[in-house]
Amino acid sequence: MDKAKRKAIIAGNWKMNKTASEAAVLVDELIPAVKDATCEVVICTPFTDLVTAVAKTKGTNIHVGAENVHFENSGAFTGEISADMLVDLGVEYVIVGHSERRQYFAETDQTVNKRALAALNAGLKVILCVGESLQQREEGVTEELVRMQTKIALRDVTAEQMANVVIAYEPVWAIGTGKTATADQAEEVCAQIRKVVGELYGEAVAEATTVQYGGSMNAKNCEELLSKKDVDGGLIGGASLKAPDFAVIVNAATKG
Repeated sequence: MDKAKRKAIIAGNWKMNKTASEAAVLVDELIPAVKDATCEVVICTPFTDLVTAVAKTKGTNIHVGAENVHFENSGAFTGEISADMLVDLGVEYVIVGHSERRQYFAETDQTVNKRALAALNAGLKVILCVGESLQQREEGVTEELVRMQTKIALRDVTAEQMANVVIAYEPVWAIGTGKTATADQAEEVCAQIRKVVGELYGEAVAEATTVQYGGSMNAKNCEELLSKKDVDGGLIGGASLKAPDFAVIVNAATKG
């Protein structure tokens, strides 16, 4: 498979950080820092920052994403946001199935699938997260778990819709812990994810699908991680909140 044929995507996941006014400052810092990127640059912000982010990035090479989406179009779901609401704001991407949503808010493989379908059917691009806990890795079930998560999440997603799906491997044990999978560990699981996509949709779709690594990628380790043939980008947490660090990662993907 030829990595050069795939789109490298660096996406920042701001999590529950930055007020709208703080977001405006960070975006102003990011715009010149990443303006020469040849990879795709995405910032996924809290809901309250989306209007600011969309307005600030208009006419730039930065794309805007949300951090979650509900699977119904409307209804009595207090505190939730629908795909149509995001589209109407001018949002392009949405993260679905992040480990923190699964861990803290009881999201399941099945609801992740429903959210992904709702987003895709509304015309959004989906960053679909899968990954194992430390206990699951130590028990040797990483491959089986990630295969299962990927298969369930992609249920009823068409081959055509896969053009708008990015899959992010984020080992739960490396989220916000400072621990990072080695480049070889990241490559191994990203390759397994691509294999599952190939089994479901064929080699051409698998070869075209962007697979990111999302476990504490930062300015120091990004180059080695992004050098691997099945690691096509990163879903960046803490480092995405600092424009200089995020720019280093974007630059590493651009060189790759």
